[in-house]
Amino acid sequence: MCYNMSSESNKGGKMMLKNEYDVVVVGAGPGGSVTAMHLAKHGLKVALLEKRQEIGTPKRCGEGLPLTATEIIKLGVPPYVIRQPINGAIVYAPNGKDITINMGDLAGYVVERKELDKFLAYEASKAGAYVQAKTEVTDIIKENGYVTGVKARYQDQEYTIKAKVVIAADGVESTIARMAGLNTTNKLIDIESGFQFEMANVKIRDPMKLELFFGKEISGRGYLWIFPKGDGVANVGIGTAMVDKSARQLLEEWIESRPDLFGNATIIEVNSGGIPVGGLLDNMVLNGFAVVGDAAHQVNAIHGGGMHEATSAGKILADVVAKAIKKGDVSQEALSPYNKLWWESRGEKLLKVQKLREFFDKLSDDDMNMLADSLNGDDLLAMAKGSKIAGLGKILLKKPKLLTLAKHLL
Repeated sequence: MCYNMSSESNKGGKMMLKNEYDVVVVGAGPGGSVTAMHLAKHGLKVALLEKRQEIGTPKRCGEGLPLTATEIIKLGVPPYVIRQPINGAIVYAPNGKDITINMGDLAGYVVERKELDKFLAYEASKAGAYVQAKTEVTDIIKENGYVTGVKARYQDQEYTIKAKVVIAADGVESTIARMAGLNTTNKLIDIESGFQFEMANVKIRDPMKLELFFGKEISGRGYLWIFPKGDGVANVGIGTAMVDKSARQLLEEWIESRPDLFGNATIIEVNSGGIPVGGLLDNMVLNGFAVVGDAAHQVNAIHGGGMHEATSAGKILADVVAKAIKKGDVSQEALSPYNKLWWESRGEKLLKVQKLREFFDKLSDDDMNMLADSLNGDDLLAMAKGSKIAGLGKILLKKPKLLTLAKHLL
């Protein structure tokens, strides 16, 4: 039985949202939920606020979850979240040459992101955080140079919520950081447009492999993907930039050009959104404030994945914030270990990956075809992780046509 509930029926209800917390986390994506969970485990009073009425929707993600996302994996991802185990990838050069990346028996999963985000919010709630959807933070409260809370709206109710620390985890379009006074504006060159269809009746070469298609003609700066979800269902998408055509147009043209893959396919869901692929922040904190996840541009610039980065950063941030609150000092200086620890653990590797992406931006399709003849799956995997960059430079030295580009990597 399903009852029709209008928004009017919910007016006037007394919510459990309080007017004071140790920490307010804005945004209940993976980064926000994992940060809130760890803060609550430290014994802090935490509110996790999400502006959308349903956590996890709409999805803006290829839904690949690697085993390296340990802050998620170690929670024990429930079976209902997992759509397809993955053990590697097949990468296609512009001329169609393919390179297979084998990563053992299991490298990760393609998940149902809507269910994963809810699961992580459940975990934050179980740890002691108060979670509330459809609650939009409309402003930041500042006193004596410190962020000391937020103003928020739930339905027709307005809230003023005090907090020792406010954390922005509100995604690539983050407005909270700017309200707080932290400049997170990204360069256009470091943002890609993503467009994706969830499709049925897709012809999938290997149900346990992601498929990635490169080429300036078909994808501009970026790549196209097929992420299998089982039984002929797949996410089929593109991340692109620096082209005259839109992401949607490029994706639709490619699908039309591949009847071998999509001749009988149908569209079940449409997703789109921005993807930060650079612009790592040297400073991510202010007095009483911090930023995490896509809002802090914590994304792998080669494949655009952010779940591992957001959740690992969230654990680091939660530990720093908890220590600062317990010492009674939430100044920028007291929160700055987050910058140092994150750059040591992830930032330096991601910076190398960003430089590699900038290198690939300069390659023509002919250059990529030539390079594909000299690389194997292990090489590609290592580069995506931010290692073996110098090794690529040495390969380029043997390619006279690519000598001018080699200097960027050596």
